[in-house]
Amino acid sequence: MTNSKLTIPKAIATLQTAYGAPSQAAFGSAVFYDPLPPAADLMQAALAKYRYFVGELWERYGEAAWLGPWREVYARPSGAKPDLVAELNGLTDPDAALSAPLLLDNDAAALAAVFDDPALAGLRVFIVGDGAAMSGLLLAGRFPAAAVFLVLLMD
Repeated sequence: MTNSKLTIPKAIATLQTAYGAPSQAAFGSAVFYDPLPPAADLMQAALAKYRYFVGELWERYGEAAWLGPWREVYARPSGAKPDLVAELNGLTDPDAALSAPLLLDNDAAALAAVFDDPALAGLRVFIVGDGAAMSGLLLAGRFPAAAVFLVLLMD
């Protein structure tokens, strides 16, 4: 699901080193960086990356299980000064607030380098999980030529 013809910026490569390359591991974290047409819906693209990351478990446990917890918990207001660390620390959704430290404790500098980039637009944060043991977050943002998605799913 990652386009190998797309040049990966250094900050994205660093993020992938810290949080994992694209995968279908269904556990842990992974970073995706793919072309996304300007007219494409970022939420639908994020959902597609989530489904890809979960892989065969999506079918095994059923779409209803994986979509049960799915919801947007944060969208960066247009014109707001980017500060991902503060934004994640300020999440008011209780489920999101439990998962945010897992992202920040790994490599907050790598997160900020990508998600605080002035070229990034439309940052959104979603809750992911299976409605039982697995939970986490998905961060999505759009650059002019591509979009970045970071999926974190833990038990």
